[in-house]
Amino acid sequence: MLIYQSGLTFFGLTPNYRLSVFNQIHDIVFHGKGGYTWETIYNMPIWLRNFTFNKINEFYENSNDQNKSDVVQESINALKTLGNSKPITPPSYITKASKK
Repeated sequence: MLIYQSGLTFFGLTPNYRLSVFNQIHDIVFHGKGGYTWETIYNMPIWLRNFTFNKINEFYENSNDQNKSDVVQESINALKTLGNSKPITPPSYITKASKK
């Protein structure tokens, strides 16, 4: 009986690596917006798949950073506009209710 020190009795992908490959393929196909098919990415050389994934990831990170900057600038502009408006005064009809 042979005992393998690595724990694996065959050569293949570990479940964690396999899951990461399928997640990477999904992300490229999904965020590629129809530019790639699953079969194309699955059969793509690993170095090219990693490059494509990193480029798509970089694009979306830059896009998110730009969107966050736009939201912050809109908030600053809204606060500046709010500061130029008249002070808020409570309505004059607010009175205490009588106790009976």
